[in-house]
Amino acid sequence: MATPIGNLRDITLRALDVLAAADVVAAEDTRNTAHLLTHHGISANRLMAVHQHNERGAAEKIVALLQAGQSVAFVSDAGTPAVSDPGALLVQAVRAAGLRVIPIPGANAAIAALSAAGTLSMDGSANPHFLFHGFLPNKSAARRTALETLRDQACTLVFYEAPHRIVECVADLCAVLGGERQTVLAREITKLFETIHSCPLRDAEAWLMSDSNRQRGEFVVLVSGAVPQPGLPAEARRVLETLLGELPLKQAVQLATQISGAGRNELYQLALQMKAAPE
Repeated sequence: MATPIGNLRDITLRALDVLAAADVVAAEDTRNTAHLLTHHGISANRLMAVHQHNERGAAEKIVALLQAGQSVAFVSDAGTPAVSDPGALLVQAVRAAGLRVIPIPGANAAIAALSAAGTLSMDGSANPHFLFHGFLPNKSAARRTALETLRDQACTLVFYEAPHRIVECVADLCAVLGGERQTVLAREITKLFETIHSCPLRDAEAWLMSDSNRQRGEFVVLVSGAVPQPGLPAEARRVLETLLGELPLKQAVQLATQISGAGRNELYQLALQMKAAPE
């Protein structure tokens, strides 16, 4: 079930009822959950730990509890479990055992940030589409590789990031996606120092560096999608270029047409240009 991402009052009445009635409360961090339960006057004596380091083993114990007729409520540290948090393996194990999994919806950092961001499209039009990626890889090289796969997405991109990586992350976003894109940096959502800052991606690093306090807290980073380019889609171009390196021109065009769905005539003309271009 979803729990608050900051403000302890951001929990549903249904979630409180379930937490109070559950035989066991499985939690990513029992200390954080104990604080939440105590705040709402619920006993914290029924807690068990379920986190990324013990999830498989804990799932077996929870399945056994459920099969014995007990009820178990599962929460992560904040927000919705299994969304860039532990929980997916537990849910899979419970469902595989033929037992019921009941979602209790509530707070979610990504949706909260999107709701307060306004439009991020380059022309100011409303674009309801977004792609939730969650956390990018820790290392810069791997992070840039992951971003390359997202570069041509036309929808808003949604990332989570930790405070100690936020400056490096923003620098890589700018390098791979381009500084002209619009970004929203949402930090400490629902907490005392909540900040939601919008700027071109090229200015984001400087904004963070100008005040060390701006680098504190958990971040949701939103980045506007790619602007559609006239002509053939970038993916069709990449497919054709790869095939031309291995096959004769006509065969490469034929396969590229089948794979990408792009027009054969356009691909053929592009193939001629690629072949004529100097190495």
